[in-house]
Order: sequence, then C-alpha cells, then structure tokens
Amino acid sequence: MATMSPILTNRQAEELHKSMVAYLSTINATRSSATVRDELQVGDGFDEATCKKYEGLLERKWTGVARLQRKILDLEAKVASLQAELESTAPITRSKRQDPTNWLPGTSPTHTFESHRDAVTCVAFHPIFTSLASGSEDCTIKIWDWELGELERTLKGHIRGISGLDFGGQKGHTLLASCSSDLTIKLWDPSKDYANIRTLSGHDHSVSAVRFLTPTGNLLVSASRDASIRIWDVWTGYCVKAINSQGSWIRDVSPSFDGKWLVSGGRDQTATIWEVSSAESKAVLLGHENFIECCEFAPPASYEHLATLAGLKKPPPTSSSFEYVATGARDKTIKLWDSRGILIKTFVGHDNWVRGLVFHPSGKYLFSVADDKTIRCWDLSQEGRLVKTIDNTHGHFVSCIRWAPPTNTMTNGESSETTNGTTKKDAAKPGFRCVIATGSADSCVRVFT
Repeated sequence: MATMSPILTNRQAEELHKSMVAYLSTINATRSSATVRDELQVGDGFDEATCKKYEGLLERKWTGVARLQRKILDLEAKVASLQAELESTAPITRSKRQDPTNWLPGTSPTHTFESHRDAVTCVAFHPIFTSLASGSEDCTIKIWDWELGELERTLKGHIRGISGLDFGGQKGHTLLASCSSDLTIKLWDPSKDYANIRTLSGHDHSVSAVRFLTPTGNLLVSASRDASIRIWDVWTGYCVKAINSQGSWIRDVSPSFDGKWLVSGGRDQTATIWEVSSAESKAVLLGHENFIECCEFAPPASYEHLATLAGLKKPPPTSSSFEYVATGARDKTIKLWDSRGILIKTFVGHDNWVRGLVFHPSGKYLFSVADDKTIRCWDLSQEGRLVKTIDNTHGHFVSCIRWAPPTNTMTNGESSETTNGTTKKDAAKPGFRCVIATGSADSCVRVFT
C-alpha cells in the first residue's frame, strides 16, 4: 500500500494522485496511467467523469507556481530597491512624523491618477478636505481624493484647455477657480457638487494663471496673454482692478501671503513685483534668457536662509511679505531675487524648461519641476545646494507642482503663511502636511506623501 505524503493531508494527496492519473490519461500514456493508478490505489470510483474533473489541474497548479515564483522575484527586487533608498536617506528625513521640517519626497509616488485624456497643466489642493483638483488640455477639471486615491468627479464647462486652478474664498465658503484658453475664468462651488456658479469674462486672450489673493478672501487675481493682470471680486463677478503690464504674454502670477503684492513673469523674460493697492510696479527682475514660466514669493520661514545667501547679517522681519522671489524659466535656470530686483542666486541643474516652483513650508527647501521629467530639491540652508533629484517623476514633461495647504489654513481669517510665517518659532512647528502633487504632459497626476 502506498504511503501518504508527510507534507500533504490525506485529502490533498488523494487529489494529487487523481490529477496525476488524469494527466497521464490525457497525454495517452495508458500503461503509465494504469501502473500509477494501481500503485497509488486509485480505486474503481475513478471513472471517466472523475477523470474529466481532474483534467488540467496538474498543469494549472504547475503554471501557478511559476507565476508565483516570478512575482516573488519581482517583490524581492522591489524590497531591495526600497531598502537601498532607505539606507541612503539621512536618518533625520526618514521619519516625517518626527521631523516634517526636513521632509523630502520619496522616489515613488503614493498615488498615480490616470483619467485625463490630454496633458495635465495645473493642480490645486482643497484647503480643508483631502480633495485635489487637476486641469488638463482635454478641457476638463477632475477632483480626486488624494488620501484614498480615488476620482471623485469630472467638471466640464470650459471649451478649451485649462491653464490654472486655485482654491480659496471666505471662511466657511471655499470655491475653486479655473482659467482657460477660452478667455474665461470659472468659479465652482464644492458645497454644491462643484456647480459652476459664475463665469468671469474680460480678458482679450488666453488666461494663463489664476490665484486667490489670500486663501480666505474673496479677491482673485488672473494673468493673461493679453499682457494684463486683473483682480476680481468673486462674489459680484466684477473686475475691480486691471494692471496693464505694457509687455507681452504673462505666463504666471503669484500673490504674497497677505495679498498685498504680486509677482508676474512671462514672455518678455522679466518678472515684475506689483503693489496691489496702487497697481504700480515696484521692481523689475532682469536676468533670464528665455520666457519665464513660473514665479513665487518666498515664505517668511525662508528669510533666515535667503538673507545669508544675500549676504545680510540679519534677516528681514517675518511680518514683511515680499522680501524674496524665485523664478523659473525656459533657459533651464531658477533665479532667486530680493525685492529690489537684485539677483541673489542662480540654480543650475535642470536639463529643460523649468515649469513649476514651490517652497517647503519650513523655509528650508525649494522644489522645482521641469520638462526634464524631474523634481529637484534645493537646500536653502546650504546656499541652495541640490540635495535630491527624483528622475522620471513622470513619463513626460512635468508641468506643475503644488504643496498641500496646512490643516490650519482657514483659522482666524488669516492665510496659513501668515500663521506659520510670522515668527521663526511658528515656522518650525509642523503644522503643515507633507504632501505634494505634480501634473504632467503624460496625462497623469502624481501625489507624494
């Protein structure tokens, strides 16, 4: 009598024996089948119907094992890669929970969102909820839950590509603003299933960028290819101020944290700092050798590092909102300026057009994205040294980057930057979330946490 396998249960061994007999029968090895059946004592109950039942079972199990072996090898390679990344990361950056002020994104995104049918041009985070908006050349806006990794809804209304997005509005009534090559700005109300509640018209050419002057105010600024900057009251829909730059296409505009200043840049290769109240130019930043694609005011938390770069013994007061500006351009460089228009530093490293900039809320780093498919992290505390490069962030040009606003954005009617930026002590508090999002010409949005 054949002994059962010490590894398999009696039932499992019985099924294996029947599978072996069935396999030998299907390949017409009748003598072998009869011998195995006799030696393994597969009884008379193994008729044609039973044989049919066990046909192919052995082959399926065998190929299943091969697939599992391949999967194990892939997983082992991934574990080795992640282990190498962990070992190469400075200990202080390993735990973002312990020290978010030194957080840098990992090489792999937490989520990749795929639903757009054309290039993603802009992204924006909701100030309170875990919602992320993305705009695309496919004329749609998509709302994602960046924590769960799910698509929530698609907004349609613009008839040409989306070029800019921003969340803002008065406390308790957040709105989403979008702008487009169709010459319009649209306002969407998240509390009404993102209904399009208003369309703002007035620009004579493509609208390239739109930003709320402060996260908790009702004034919105837009920049256009018609060489103008307009400020709108989102509740009335009226344009309350127009600034004619006397230049060319304005590609980007960004407000200071208190909404008192604007910086714009575009095809005339210059950036300009504007005072909102007087609509007057306060400084012109000359130095780029190609179109400027993006511009941002530095947060007060970065003043101590930028003052050192500028050769100052003492940093400016953190209550001041327009001390330093960063610009990125098609000349592949990023430039840091002071508010008088003096160039402080040029960052060289990207191999293609620089398309987006964002300062780390701690003030220590500046992140940039470009058409070379990378995210680059520059350490402002080390004179702007390039400390990390994430290659192949996307499969195509990286067009935009945004940082999730802190959880206390909507407190006391002030912007998060005001709260976090007024003192050095506050700036060091980890009140911000370590989450960034990028968009790309590969039609994808990626989230790094």
